[in-house]
Amino acid sequence: MWIEIYHVDGLRVDAVASMLYLDYGKNDGQWVANKYGDNKNLEAIEFFKHINTSLTGRNPGAIMIAEESTAWPNVTGKAEEDGLNFNFKWNMGWMHDFLDYMKQDPYFRKGCHNKMTFAMSYNGAEKYILVLSHDEVVHLKCSMVNKMPGLGKDKFRNLMVGYTFFMGHPGKKLLFMGQDFAQLREWSEERELDWFLMAEENHKQLNDYFKELLHIYRKYPSMYELDHSWDGFEWINANDASRSIFSFVRKSKNGKRNLLFVCNFTPVERMDYRVGAPTKGTYKLVLNSDDSRFGGTGKKRPVSYKTVKAECDNRDYSFAYPLPAYGVAVFEFNYKV
Repeated sequence: MWIEIYHVDGLRVDAVASMLYLDYGKNDGQWVANKYGDNKNLEAIEFFKHINTSLTGRNPGAIMIAEESTAWPNVTGKAEEDGLNFNFKWNMGWMHDFLDYMKQDPYFRKGCHNKMTFAMSYNGAEKYILVLSHDEVVHLKCSMVNKMPGLGKDKFRNLMVGYTFFMGHPGKKLLFMGQDFAQLREWSEERELDWFLMAEENHKQLNDYFKELLHIYRKYPSMYELDHSWDGFEWINANDASRSIFSFVRKSKNGKRNLLFVCNFTPVERMDYRVGAPTKGTYKLVLNSDDSRFGGTGKKRPVSYKTVKAECDNRDYSFAYPLPAYGVAVFEFNYKV
């Protein structure tokens, strides 16, 4: 009905784990094992295989997402290979780690640097969707901007760099309505979104910034072509905990128009910042969070950066870029063949 009559894009199936396990939330003696003597709910497994293959088979392009909170294998695998045939798995692990990190005062982020890198250790296990959903902005959990540390503009700058990491990280994306312009109040089904905030400078600038991230996502296939493989991602420096800076590359299938991300999660300006280059050549600046239209200083910067033979981040070539406080820089480049 929802897909074929109301034409929704897809469905998110809640609490899949409670259906897959016979003993989910139960104590010994409260459940009966299946005919093989284990805790798998065989009927639920067959139901998921049936509904997912039927729905997506009849409606090409429709999406089925599993909110599954355990390490059940092959949730997004094909039914023919004993998978459940969901299109995507709701990545709650990434969401919790990301929000735990973002809530920290920048001074303490160096102590939980691994929270932002851990999700890549299991990224290839399923086809994931990264979620900042309704569950995260209701019931006294605060809106996204009010989860951020600091006061005033610092909250918005924190959210800008956080959203950049979110959009650049492998996996499909989901952001709940109102969070793209930093709604201050928690979401409520009893009222409309606080659209009036768009008249205020900070909210309009954040919305323009997120819009630019979406444009980059659509423009560059490297952002989505190889989401579920290490062929599409490479850390440049995943271990710069002392400065709370992350740098990584998103790769395209043909080696053209790749993107290099640099994200600074502290209010400390790094005028002497140097980043290791995955290949020799010229890097074009395509996103600069310090642009005046995003609330930055508006300081003029070169568009092109040529690598020099100077070791950095265990790479032979590198280039310098003055990285602002809470600064983001995204560069386009091609691999040399």
